[in-house]
Amino acid sequence: MSDKNNETLYWAEQLSKGRISRREFLGRTLALSAATALGGLMPAIAFAAEPQKGGFARFGMSDPSQQDTANPATWPASYAQTVFSGSMCNNLTEILPDGSIAGDIAESFEPADGARKWIFKIRKGITFHDGKSLTTDDIIQSFQYHLAPGSTSGARSVLAQIDSIKADGPDTIVFNLKSGSADFPFLTADYHLSIMQAKEGGGIDWQKMVGTGAFVMENFEPGVSTKMKRNPNYHKNNKPYFDEVEFIGINDWTARLNALTTGEVDAIIDVDLRNTGLIERNANMKLARVPGLRHWTFDMDTSVAPYNDPNVRMALKYAMDRDEIIKKVFLGEAKKGNDTPVADIVPFFNDPTPRHDYDIEKAKAYLKKAGLETVTANLSCSDGAFPGAMEAAALYKEQAAKAGIVINIVREAEDGYWDNVWLKKPFNASDWYGRPTCDWVFSVGYAADAAWNNTHWKNDRFNELLIEARAETDQAKRAKQYAEMQQLVHDDGGAITVAFANWTYAMSSKVGTGEIGGALPCDNLRMAERWWMTA
Repeated sequence: MSDKNNETLYWAEQLSKGRISRREFLGRTLALSAATALGGLMPAIAFAAEPQKGGFARFGMSDPSQQDTANPATWPASYAQTVFSGSMCNNLTEILPDGSIAGDIAESFEPADGARKWIFKIRKGITFHDGKSLTTDDIIQSFQYHLAPGSTSGARSVLAQIDSIKADGPDTIVFNLKSGSADFPFLTADYHLSIMQAKEGGGIDWQKMVGTGAFVMENFEPGVSTKMKRNPNYHKNNKPYFDEVEFIGINDWTARLNALTTGEVDAIIDVDLRNTGLIERNANMKLARVPGLRHWTFDMDTSVAPYNDPNVRMALKYAMDRDEIIKKVFLGEAKKGNDTPVADIVPFFNDPTPRHDYDIEKAKAYLKKAGLETVTANLSCSDGAFPGAMEAAALYKEQAAKAGIVINIVREAEDGYWDNVWLKKPFNASDWYGRPTCDWVFSVGYAADAAWNNTHWKNDRFNELLIEARAETDQAKRAKQYAEMQQLVHDDGGAITVAFANWTYAMSSKVGTGEIGGALPCDNLRMAERWWMTA
């Protein structure tokens, strides 16, 4: 391909990422055509229409809870995360749709002292929704809130590597770390770490529901709906595009699709895969499949019987036919898991061996090692855990029975599942978003002291490697460390990784999007900020 064609593709990519306007794209490519007489030989480039201002968008969300609050230490599911972190607030950094990290409240960031220190320059002129100017104290207190004694924040373990946070003048924040961390800017994009107003004397005033984000809170009814209006003083040029948005909680997937079909909402998340063909055939709707880091698991509490025996855990892993589940429940739209939380697109991914494929004889052999002929496992599950969770559990029950394993499915209520079941019941279905770095995904869910360690797994060697790999500058050595950690989780951990899956959205044909991010749900939680109405 010629240099001019390569340049055309380059500008098309810039357009898809929102870095240039459609007008600028057309101007540049037409100039290239004229200069090289390409005429009709220009490559066919597909792009979304230029974003339009205005309109009222309603999103049908899958996991609301009457226990949702604006407290950033919580936010276990996508409803609260998208409302509060992605729409009402901002972080120091954000994950762009292509998976890269960029400044948000921070204008820039750079390491020093072998990445033991990170210096963040803060954008000038950012204000909260009530008109108060953002200060460095707001940022420091927003981080300290999760580090406070007794904190149960999901970000506590992520921030454990911080030694101190200090302001250096009115627009600079310096993080001093206990050891080097090349991935630290990614961690500051964690949705718990949204910036809120500091209180006098310390802490943050999350009850005010005031942030710096794209939308201003109008009405919040936990478990039901959230209405917000456009922030006219937002620091990102031209964003957001909608005048108003509403997030509507609809746990049942059939009800969500009906709401979209009848025009009650404009977009829904977590589409029932059995309905994708129906949506694609409807001229008034469109479907978006977004590859990401999401994975679905059945998690065992390794601190209680019978799951405290690694042989029982291994028997349960070999007793699952993931191929059958993917074929029958997920209709082939998923990748088979191998009991590691690291997606194959994440740097330092290493697929552990041997693969935990369905093997009845191995499952029986591990039960025998545990001194058992049979074992009973009570699996807490709900359709609110992940799409198809109850069907996957039912198939697993049949599969495991052939090895003498009795799976009792405990159907839990959808509302409040993440507050009442996850982290509490000894064997439960879980929906993990994944993270774009090994350090982040391990720190959140697998470190011994992680607030979201759903398996309550504590492995001394794993935790030693977590600290060592974070500071390692030799990339070959770091790769070996992360490979060993993935092997340890695979061999000894309590998570049965069923599958890695796409994010699947359906929306009205009147909704416009650019490239949709897949690191986190809902366009990395920013769909209200990034999407628009085409008419």
